[in-house]
Amino acid sequence: MFYRENGQFKTSYRADQQILPIAQDRVALFVLMGIAFLAVPFMASDYIFRAILIPFLIFSLAAIGVNILVGYCGQISLGSGAFMAVGAYGAYNFFIRVPGIPLVLALILGGVCAMLFGILFGLPSLRVKGLYLALATLAAQFFSDWMFLRIQWFTNYSTSGSVSVSNLQVFGLPLNSPVTKYLFCLSVLVIIAVLAKNLVRGAVGREWMAIRDMDVAAAVIGIRPMYAKLTAFAVSSFIVGVAGALWAFVHLSAWEPAAFSVDVSFKLLFMVIIGGMGSIMGSFFGAAFIVILPIALSQLLPALASLIGVEISTAGVSHAELMIFGGLIVWFLIVEPHGLAKLWSMAKQKLRLWPFPH
Repeated sequence: MFYRENGQFKTSYRADQQILPIAQDRVALFVLMGIAFLAVPFMASDYIFRAILIPFLIFSLAAIGVNILVGYCGQISLGSGAFMAVGAYGAYNFFIRVPGIPLVLALILGGVCAMLFGILFGLPSLRVKGLYLALATLAAQFFSDWMFLRIQWFTNYSTSGSVSVSNLQVFGLPLNSPVTKYLFCLSVLVIIAVLAKNLVRGAVGREWMAIRDMDVAAAVIGIRPMYAKLTAFAVSSFIVGVAGALWAFVHLSAWEPAAFSVDVSFKLLFMVIIGGMGSIMGSFFGAAFIVILPIALSQLLPALASLIGVEISTAGVSHAELMIFGGLIVWFLIVEPHGLAKLWSMAKQKLRLWPFPH
């Protein structure tokens, strides 16, 4: 009975249309933000930061970008890894070639490079859709792999394509510890997530959803398909590019084109499918699922095998992880195609009516 909006009256249209209209949701969000910013830095270990929290934050940011394109606009994309690579190498080139450039500005310019790259490969969406569009965006993945391996200017003439960055600073504060890296990634994620949430609730977001539901009908009522699709590609590629730059600069510090292979594109697409398409909250759920599940399985499977008296090798654990992971994806597609965000929404609806029958 604690999760009800009884007595919470709205006296203006603005109040009725806020992101979290129920007071309990606002309180829960502020508590969660307080824990994330104030408690976690003092409680988590370096391993937790490096293996779980920082990858989760960056993948959540990338999943938001993919969700804008796939979930809200309905344009299938398999080139997210390429957009991350363009953002990473774009930010790297600005960082090393422009003396004294701030890290935040380099990350933004890397996102702009990914945005332009995304618009270029989003042009086929004006003519094709579905599987054909997926293949067109997959071409971006192979093109970026070739570009960063063969054109050595992008890698500062590194023969292997491997590059590295060091001595990172944000507003004069060094990013030399897992805690500072975590706080920086968290701040970027919160800012972009709020902006993305407001964007999909506005006029542009409604145009994207109209194109997703039925593009012919959207064009009939005056929505320009070219503008809607290209803006979706632009915004999505920018966010994914910033995530790629964060992944390279903050998490890896040294990377090569293989760090943004097609596996990353599929992983981001799985995050959107599992978390829930057309849901910003679903992007967080999907990223948490993808990041935490392999680590949990790598710890649980050997323990279960030892309990039943069976020895399992490291390769066997790796294969079992892939099998379980694939099976869970299929299960989600069959049982709840709308993802974890739909289950979360259903649970909230039941809490609003509990303990009365429904």
